Amino acid sequence: MNQAGQGGGLSRPGGDASPAFATTHWSVVLAARELGDAEQAHTALCRLCEDYWYPLYAYVRRRGHAHEDAADLTQAFFARFLDHGFIHDVTPGVGRFRSFLLSAIKHFLANEWDRARALKRGGGETPVSLDDEEARRRYALEPADPVTPETLYERRWALAVLEQVLARLRAEFDAREKGGLFDRLKVFLTADQPEGAYAATATAAGLSEGAVKVAVHRLRRRYGELLRAQIAGTVADPADVGAEVRHFIAMLGR
Repeated sequence: MNQAGQGGGLSRPGGDASPAFATTHWSVVLAARELGDAEQAHTALCRLCEDYWYPLYAYVRRRGHAHEDAADLTQAFFARFLDHGFIHDVTPGVGRFRSFLLSAIKHFLANEWDRARALKRGGGETPVSLDDEEARRRYALEPADPVTPETLYERRWALAVLEQVLARLRAEFDAREKGGLFDRLKVFLTADQPEGAYAATATAAGLSEGAVKVAVHRLRRRYGELLRAQIAGTVADPADVGAEVRHFIAMLGR
């Protein structure tokens, strides 16, 4: 078991750990459970759920539920998940938050349907911020291919990880008042660019082509660091990070 705050903590340039990120690890949740610190476990768990609510919503939709029912069920699930002492039922062998969350929603849907409908999103509470219109809009863009609910969940989990990493990268550039440069460089993270792309970016950014190449190299390196850190925050054992990174890459490619 990792100690709280270890196992892939996000570091700022210069090496200082980010306090906000250090309190959101799945390992923190499990360590707090062992120590009996319910408040710390709840805080960390809420943040994780805020980051990864959409894959669950998409899973419920793919199970055949319309938007309103899916939103109700997802919120009711979080109400039960966060506020009913579930943490005491987590077994010490639980390693990946991704897998645990999928197993938990499956159990919930199988056993709590009637109760969930009665709860109506946690009895009127919103334990996790689920934007109805955002959920509806994003699901409308989902492909019509007949993938299983589990496959859709895994794909959307990978995209949620990517969104978090890009947001952290953007925040670092914004802190240095270089958000515009990030907008120009981020295209080099996701795909090979055509010949002349570096030169065109250099002209637009008012930099030399060599400076752009160096900046892209640094951006890719930082992206890799933040990706491993983000994924490390969802596993209990650092030994699982490599496998989770490979799973992330595989899901993005499907």
